[in-house]
Amino acid sequence: MNRLDHLIHGFDGLLRTIARVKPEAQTPSPGNGVLDDPMSAEDIKLSGALMRVNHTGEICAQGLYNGQALFASDQATSKALQTAAEEELDHLAWCRERLNQLNARPSVLDPLWYLSSFALGAAASLVSDKVSLGFVHATEDNVERHLREHLERLPKNDHASRHILTQMLEDEIRHGQTALD
Repeated sequence: MNRLDHLIHGFDGLLRTIARVKPEAQTPSPGNGVLDDPMSAEDIKLSGALMRVNHTGEICAQGLYNGQALFASDQATSKALQTAAEEELDHLAWCRERLNQLNARPSVLDPLWYLSSFALGAAASLVSDKVSLGFVHATEDNVERHLREHLERLPKNDHASRHILTQMLEDEIRHGQTALD
């Protein structure tokens, strides 16, 4: 893809975010078929709030990776960032699906988060691919800590969310290591 294709792809991501088009997961959600133990209304509310934050994080990942891929100077770097963004789409779909199951809504600020992240990704990439990949590694390191914290805070009976976040954690660790490599 050329720069115009990347720009169109980034704009498409923004439109999908604003329109709340449900992304299609390439990999089924790790939470599918996992039965939760009965949860109180308070536990459901907490799970919904935590999954909303994770969903917003995946919106940010889309913006970040799309912004970085658009301005990467090396084609291999651009391709690696696009691949990571595609993998992150699964996370976005899983979080959106779980929000629906918990009767929780995504953040109304998601379009702002996408645009801000796109700008950060583009800025990092414009400095250099090395800085951009270092930014991915540092970001994924923080995401790893965040997901571990959410796994601790999740209600014990919310097994489906726990399966989703555990798989996301494994993927994020791999993305960070790939960027470092």
